[in-house]
Amino acid sequence: MKTYKILLVDDEFLALNLLEQFAKELPDLELVGKCKSPIQALDILQKEPIDILFLDIQMPVLSGTNLLKTLQRPPATIFTTAYSEHAVEAFDLNAVDYLLKPFSFERFLQAVNKAKDFLNKNAPPQYAPNLEQTNDKKDPENVKDYMVAKVDGRIEKIFFNDIQYVEGLKEYVKVVCSSRSYVILESMKNLEDNLLPSTDFMRVHKSYIVAKKRVQTLEGNQLDVGGKIKIPISRERKDEVVKTLFGI
Repeated sequence: MKTYKILLVDDEFLALNLLEQFAKELPDLELVGKCKSPIQALDILQKEPIDILFLDIQMPVLSGTNLLKTLQRPPATIFTTAYSEHAVEAFDLNAVDYLLKPFSFERFLQAVNKAKDFLNKNAPPQYAPNLEQTNDKKDPENVKDYMVAKVDGRIEKIFFNDIQYVEGLKEYVKVVCSSRSYVILESMKNLEDNLLPSTDFMRVHKSYIVAKKRVQTLEGNQLDVGGKIKIPISRERKDEVVKTLFGI
């Protein structure tokens, strides 16, 4: 089993203990150290190979974001903080995730899985804060065929006709397109309201929206949108889904 070396950095004793407790639940995580001081963390990072760094933002002497800026080859970094206003700066630094305190073990696990995916793919993370509003539905001339997301410091267009499906990930949404995916700090409801034309998309589950034209087959309570991905249908929506997507 592949193991991932982790370092926990937080100036709050209870937060450090919670992170350590959560980490011990996952046998493939190896805790290299935990420290309350960012200076101590820098010393460890210079001496030990760290795969995943859990990093608080507001700390004395040196903030978590400034600490990360000093690293030439930073680990896969998951910021932990009680303040949501730091999200944009965190993602500008290519953090793989952003845990807003207090967070659950489920949310912790989700962040760890993102970090593992990033490390295994050895590619820049596709995580971006805040979908920009690009459409004015009251003004047809201002309606665009794409939405805009910030990815690794770049502004990128995500064309609606390229979207296969959208998956809700609590504070985030994962927009899966033909060639790549984007994880955006946005609510499912807000994104659903901005997909255009709205008739091209359908909410089939509380956590999934599909592009109607991408749906190929229905088997049991799962939709095939191409490839190996199966999209679940909620029980209460199945009749509507079958009628809308298959006309029966």
